[in-house]
Amino acid sequence: MPFAIAGIYAVLSLVTFISYGIDKSAARKGARRTPEAELHVLSLLGGWPGALIAQRVFRHKTRKQPFRAYFWVTVVVNCVALVWLLTRFASA
Repeated sequence: MPFAIAGIYAVLSLVTFISYGIDKSAARKGARRTPEAELHVLSLLGGWPGALIAQRVFRHKTRKQPFRAYFWVTVVVNCVALVWLLTRFASA
């Protein structure tokens, strides 16, 4: 995997991890929450490793089945897109 792509995944994972932490904190305080759609977009763009870690660290979004299903769809779509991207440019 090219270094730039790995770096993008690392940055997006960190942003996503922080977003989950902020959302968990807001949930505890009864404050304004991060929209689920925003968390899904971050995962779809490549932040899903950070989301997966955050779900376990913060014990957040682990029991909401519809959220979990959408999350795993974003992981699969992202991985398929990544493989397509890597194979397309590897052959060029």
